[in-house]
Amino acid sequence: MNKDNLTVIERLMRYALVKKLDKIKDHDAIAESNRKFWEDNSAVGLFTETEDTFETDFLPNCTFIFDQLKKELINQSEQYTTIVEIGTGNGDVLNYLSDEFPQVNRLIGIDLSQHQIDLNNKRFIDNKKLEFVAADAYDWIIEHGQSNAIYVSSRGVLEYFLEERLQDLLTKIHQLSNILFVAIEPNGADHNFDTHPTTQLYGDEPSFSHNYPQLFKNSGFTLWHFSQKPWQNGGNLQTFIGAKS
Repeated sequence: MNKDNLTVIERLMRYALVKKLDKIKDHDAIAESNRKFWEDNSAVGLFTETEDTFETDFLPNCTFIFDQLKKELINQSEQYTTIVEIGTGNGDVLNYLSDEFPQVNRLIGIDLSQHQIDLNNKRFIDNKKLEFVAADAYDWIIEHGQSNAIYVSSRGVLEYFLEERLQDLLTKIHQLSNILFVAIEPNGADHNFDTHPTTQLYGDEPSFSHNYPQLFKNSGFTLWHFSQKPWQNGGNLQTFIGAKS
């Protein structure tokens, strides 16, 4: 990527017409603009530009919740042999999970970007457990979702769903039965779920700061983990959700 030109994030901000959208609080337009960005090949540039965050952010700050997931699995009578990652990006997290959960023999990564999925299929060709699919996660889960599965989102995926659509997605996943869900999602630092229980805009893109604990509970899930950590030098929060049906 040519650093002398606009960065990917700057292109996203320009593409989404941030100032206009933020003023009119048009959530539908914001969601559609963000969706178009993630479908576009420009998203691949962002995954490339931020690929070091797997080492600098995910591994030191996020893997604890998967240690908690291992403990939760010990208490389950069902066998969970499938992991579905919503918004797999460059596939690093899914590849990590294939090592951490050797009993899982099928790991499916879903992403809007066909170009990124093609790159993932080439990069991880030797890991036969991994499958990468270019699709809208909502549509894919409606058609292919299965019970006795673990669903995962990592560090900024569900934040691009409209609140109503996300609530519907979680409800449909819960209806599959015997589901475990790990969500690692950002929230605005000023989003107090008690005083502001509904979704609000945050960030420069902008995207949606959802009340994840409430949305999961509304869908019928029980939480086995909820915590938050400062993220991005304290400018936002990283929210960790562990849920089960």
